[in-house]
Amino acid sequence: MADATDLLDAGERLGREELRELQLERLRASLRHAYANVPFYRESFDKAGVRPEDCRSLADLARFPFTTKADLRENYPYGMFAVPRERIRRLHASSGTTGRPTVVGYTDNDLSMWADMVARSIRAAGGRAGDIVHVAYGYGLFTGGLGAHYGAERLGCTVVPASGGMTARQVQLIQDLQPAVIMVTPSYMLTLLDEFERQGVDPRGTSLRVGIFGAEPWTEQMRHEIEERFAIDAVDIYGLSEVIGPGVAQECVETKDGLTLWEDHFYPEVVDPITGEVLPEGERGELVFTSLTKEAMPVVRYRTRDLTRLLPGTARAFRRMEKITGRSDDMVILRGVNLFPTQIEEIVLRTPGVAPHFQLRLTREGRLDRLTVRAEARAGAGPEAREAAARSICAAVKDGIGVSVDVEIVEPESLERSVGKIRRIVDLRTQR
Repeated sequence: MADATDLLDAGERLGREELRELQLERLRASLRHAYANVPFYRESFDKAGVRPEDCRSLADLARFPFTTKADLRENYPYGMFAVPRERIRRLHASSGTTGRPTVVGYTDNDLSMWADMVARSIRAAGGRAGDIVHVAYGYGLFTGGLGAHYGAERLGCTVVPASGGMTARQVQLIQDLQPAVIMVTPSYMLTLLDEFERQGVDPRGTSLRVGIFGAEPWTEQMRHEIEERFAIDAVDIYGLSEVIGPGVAQECVETKDGLTLWEDHFYPEVVDPITGEVLPEGERGELVFTSLTKEAMPVVRYRTRDLTRLLPGTARAFRRMEKITGRSDDMVILRGVNLFPTQIEEIVLRTPGVAPHFQLRLTREGRLDRLTVRAEARAGAGPEAREAAARSICAAVKDGIGVSVDVEIVEPESLERSVGKIRRIVDLRTQR
């Protein structure tokens, strides 16, 4: 395999000063494009007392107002578009589970840039032209499947468009077609792992060598679980439909030390989730993106709700972001203590006798919220092992997070399995 550094494209070879000049040029053009063609941005900028020409340095971006998911929903379906509808070549949308969906559109140039960024990401993950790539992200309105698909084709790979579901068939396809790369949510990879073992097939003996996992937060403990049981390199990909889809950032296989941000197309900031103040590099806060090259739907300071911090580059000159450990809107406040599902995941995955499948149930007794961790026992774990696991999880949560929870060890394969994004929290507090 060729050294990854021999395969970098022109953007990846930019020095920091060259990159900053390019970013400023593209940022100013994107602000002009948004202001001239999107009524929401014109009104938003005017209300904040700023105009595109006021952005004379990258630091000046902090003077411009944020964009939120609520803004996108309020302008549903086409109000955020900056080009005539006839120039739109594809539409994607969120699920809309909490209200109206958010609709995003792409011009021909947007689709080409997106494919380039996903191709760059697959290459950084260790994929190469000629590899077979098994895409098990969902196809359709969700950006994961088609984003991965066209990026893999752009790199020169052969794509198996498996999508989600039909798990037994996917295991058969992996055995028969012998892909080198799989792109999927980490929770569904665990579902595939269960199916391999149910069929009596050694998952370490497959052709897979790289797994590119995204669409949901996952921990270092889950990476270790997947790599150990599949004998592959497990790396993280990041994106969200409002910014482009998958391919905004990618973990490089040679370092696995956070996700390299493709800063020549997406400008990142980290802000205080409460005050909105821009935080210095290295401080943890909420990730914010401004698109630099999007035509159909430019976004200015879009609040992702993802929590991370910016770090210097290692495998590439571009900066990195720390692996996403949670979202501000996934945070559970339990008796005054902030808790994220990934914190529970770390504990479950290191507890003997427990499988890597769990669910959090929130209930209310009187005025008090209660959290129950429901974790699956591993096959063969007897009553004593299950009781020990429950005690261990309960103690680890109390010691590590500082709050008491209930723990229920349930039968193997009894919890809901993921075929897309996993639902970790079941909130029963408002149900009668």
